[in-house]
Amino acid sequence: MNVHVSYKVHKTPDIEKEISRQIEKIERRLHVFRPELVHLKAVIDQNPAREGTLVSLNLRLPSGQLTAQEKASSTTAAIKAAFDEIIQQIGRHKELLRASHKWRRWRGGPQESPEPGIPFEQTLAAVPLPTISADDIGSYVNANLARLERFVDRELYFRRADEEIPDDGFTTSEVVNEVIARALGDHDRPEKLSLEPWLYRLALQAMNEMTARLHELESPEHLHLEDSRRQQNVQASDEAALQFHQPDEGWTRESAIPDRRVSTPEQSAYSDEVIALVQAALRGADRADREAFLLYGIEGFSLSEIAGITGRHVEAVRESVQRARDCVRNAPSLAGEFPQILLAKTRT
Repeated sequence: MNVHVSYKVHKTPDIEKEISRQIEKIERRLHVFRPELVHLKAVIDQNPAREGTLVSLNLRLPSGQLTAQEKASSTTAAIKAAFDEIIQQIGRHKELLRASHKWRRWRGGPQESPEPGIPFEQTLAAVPLPTISADDIGSYVNANLARLERFVDRELYFRRADEEIPDDGFTTSEVVNEVIARALGDHDRPEKLSLEPWLYRLALQAMNEMTARLHELESPEHLHLEDSRRQQNVQASDEAALQFHQPDEGWTRESAIPDRRVSTPEQSAYSDEVIALVQAALRGADRADREAFLLYGIEGFSLSEIAGITGRHVEAVRESVQRARDCVRNAPSLAGEFPQILLAKTRT
C-alpha cells in the first residue's frame, strides 16, 4: 500500500506511533486488494484552538474511493476517530464487493436477459489467496496422524459412552480415512493458515454424518434380521500381531541411545491417567461444551479456531469452555493437582 502523510502540526513520536498502528490495522483489512493499487493519503492539520486538530483521510482502492474527516481536541484522538471511520467504510465496501456479481445488470429494456457480472475475487485487482494443496495435506497427515487419531478416538469414546453409537459402529481408522479422502477431494479448500482447524472440522463432520447413516441403517424399516450382530474380521491377516523382536537379531549402539524428546514411561502413564480422568469427568457434560474444552485445553486451538472448527460463535465457544471447566473442577477425582495444570490454561 502506498502511504503519504502530510503533517501541518508539530510531529511527535506519539503521533507517528499512532499513525503507524492505524496503518497496520488498515493493511490487515486490505489483503484482498493488490498493494500497488491501494493509495492512502492523510492530512493532519491544526485548526484554531477552540476546534483542535483536523484529520482528513483519502483511501483509493481499485474498486472505489473512501474518505473520512474527523476533528478532536487532541491530535491522537482525531487520528483514531478518522481511521475508525475509514475502517468501518472498508468493511461496508467489502460486503458490497462480495455480492456485487449478484446485482441485476440490464443493457436495454426489460425484455433482455440480465448480465450476470463477475465476482471481485476473480478480477485482476484482487489478490488470489493461496489454498491448501494435496502436498500440504500429505505433509500435515504424515507429521500429525497420531494426534488426529487420538482426537477422533477420544470423540468416539464419548459418543459410545453417551450411547450415540454402538461399540461396533465404526472405528477410528474409518473416520480418519474419510477425513483424508474429503481433504484430498473436490471440497472447497481454505487458506493454508487454517489447514489444521479445517481437518478437525472435517473430522467432526465425518463423525456426525457416519453416525446419522448408522442410525438410518438401525431404524426398524432398514433392520435386516439375517445380519450378524458380531463385528466382522476384515483384516484378512494376523501378520501385524506376529511382529516381535527375535532373540537372534543383532543390537547396535544406535538402538541403545536414549531419545530425550520422548516422554519416559512414568510421564506417559501419568499423562494417560490424567486424560482418562478428564474423560471420566466430562462424561456428564454437554457434547458441545466437551468438544470445545478438549479442543482448547488438550488440542491447543484458540477460541477463534474452535469457532471455525465447530461452526459456532467465539463467545459461545468461550462459554462452553467455562462450563466444561467448572464440570472438571467439580469432579472429585480431579480436585487435587489437576486444576493447576489444565484449568489454569483455560482461564486465558
